[in-house]
Amino acid sequence: MIISCLFIKDTTQKGRGIFTNEAIDADTIIEMAPVIVMPKNDRVYLDKTLLHDYIFEWGDDEEQSCIGLGMISIYNHSYHSNCDYFMDYEEQTMIIKTVRSIIAWEEITINYNGDWNNGKKMWFDVK
Repeated sequence: MIISCLFIKDTTQKGRGIFTNEAIDADTIIEMAPVIVMPKNDRVYLDKTLLHDYIFEWGDDEEQSCIGLGMISIYNHSYHSNCDYFMDYEEQTMIIKTVRSIIAWEEITINYNGDWNNGKKMWFDVK
């Protein structure tokens, strides 16, 4: 399930991203999508490919990884994102939900740290 106002667009600095052409209320589920779960041993191979930038750690112990279907893996990162994501390990799905109201034409972002306002530096910001 993806709400109909979402679309993919190129950004100037982050490659492709997800945007909305309509305002979206706070606490709205905007996407629910299945994931493909990969075992711990596959991570070694994934980290050597472009897919490294699109996978999520998975499971209570975060030893597995997954790639989200739908638009899940295209949402860009922000340390103060306008959405949060939730993982359902049993159903093997991810949900994207707004944490505040979003205006039309705004980019939809998630915090790759797993908490919408977590400021821990990501691997691509560590210098």
